[in-house]
Amino acid sequence: MTGGARRGIVAGQDDDVDEHDRLLSPAGVEALRTALSSAGFTSNGIAGRLGSQATGGVARNDFRAALRATEDRDPLATLIRVFICDQTESEAVVAAALAPLTVEEALAGGLVERHGDGLRAGVDLEPYGDEWWVLADVPASARPGKPLHAEHVLGIGGATQTLIGATVRRPVETALDLGTGSGVQALHLATHARRVTATDVSERALRFAATTAALNGQDWELLRGDLVAPVAGRRFDLVVSNPPFVVGPGTTTHVYRDSGRVGDAIGAELAAAAPHLLTEGGTMQYLANWVHVTGEEWDERVAGWFAGTRLDAWVIQREVADPMAYVNLWLTDVGEAADPQRMAAWLDWFDAHKVEAIGFGIVSLRRAGHDEPVVRVEDLRQRVEPPMGDHIAAWFDRQDWLRVRDSETLLATRYRAAEGLQLRQEATMGDEGWAVDRQVLAMPRGLRWSEEIDPLVLALVGGADGRLPLRDQLALLAAAHDVTPDELTEAAGPIVAHLVERGIIEPVAD
Repeated sequence: MTGGARRGIVAGQDDDVDEHDRLLSPAGVEALRTALSSAGFTSNGIAGRLGSQATGGVARNDFRAALRATEDRDPLATLIRVFICDQTESEAVVAAALAPLTVEEALAGGLVERHGDGLRAGVDLEPYGDEWWVLADVPASARPGKPLHAEHVLGIGGATQTLIGATVRRPVETALDLGTGSGVQALHLATHARRVTATDVSERALRFAATTAALNGQDWELLRGDLVAPVAGRRFDLVVSNPPFVVGPGTTTHVYRDSGRVGDAIGAELAAAAPHLLTEGGTMQYLANWVHVTGEEWDERVAGWFAGTRLDAWVIQREVADPMAYVNLWLTDVGEAADPQRMAAWLDWFDAHKVEAIGFGIVSLRRAGHDEPVVRVEDLRQRVEPPMGDHIAAWFDRQDWLRVRDSETLLATRYRAAEGLQLRQEATMGDEGWAVDRQVLAMPRGLRWSEEIDPLVLALVGGADGRLPLRDQLALLAAAHDVTPDELTEAAGPIVAHLVERGIIEPVAD
């Protein structure tokens, strides 16, 4: 799957774009947009037409109520039946729904295909939000038994949504989407980046992405090649990637899933490339799998990816799967569940490499220009208040705040406990009443961290009301706990930095 960029595709509405780089000609794209807009084929339009019960059923792939609500076959009803419920409809009603796009153009572009006596969806044409549409391949679940194309183009799945939510959404000049697929990440990047570049190893994926861009009136630079090869020597303010991160022996059957790299090497490869891709202050975020190897600490292993990069790194593990569940998931994803030899070979590879589990999560990197970068690799599997990207941006901001403050400055700062911070206690009843065994500070909002603390830290956080500098707080605590102020001051530095990093206490501006 290696190889450099061969050519660029400018995926806007300009007349000089080669029509073969899209599924439809420029005029065809315009006609399709007119048809979808006129019919009200948007997320809100569909929900309004179907009602809450039928909309909920569609989310569970139960189309019964939706089909009852669309029996009259007006354009919106037909589009829902064809592209949402995967029904075959007569050519006449499909033609009416797609007009002014002709059936011949839709067939030539693969939007619909002949099936039985009528037409059905040839692509996954999904309303996204209330102003966008995304084109991708029909998912495997909609066509059981039909093998996926080797260059199958994914639509909006769980991993896609994870990266969308985790991306830092601050205005930037330039943004890059590595492995764009259908172009969903690029759609979002264009809302806060002046220029968007997207790459993919698959020419087929780039055709879908070009069509998605044009249909939504956006203008991206699209380049073909493996990972960062098409943009060698260039730098960007923001880089995102939902790469083919699946861990295994390096076998490649489907480009959206398989990178051709052995094990979890693609995650390390992207980390190594990041310093050469980012502008000063730039951010790179990508999804990754990593292996948990027997006898090794998984977090130390992943932290090794960033050695020598001089990048701040925050790796958040969101899920962990055992090898059997992992292989079953990805074989089912491409309809290979009935291939026992493929399953056995994959599991044998895990056994041979002592892989006991596979982690999944989000890697966020920043080029901050410091010789001593901050690297954190940690488990965060609790439910997080969205959008996660805001919390990641705030974490980097807190690193900046801490980095330029020495011990004396930290001591001179006033702090306030995070809003809504909760204390949870576990106690055991004894002869003298309740004895507290464990105390946990819990944040009910944001990243919802929980931290077990000792009584001294509890007192420190409890006294953080924004009125006294930390030095004065520590003097009071030293007297109350019969320790010297110097001892407490020396111990408090890393504790306070950790509490600030977590957002459990916040500095009060003078």
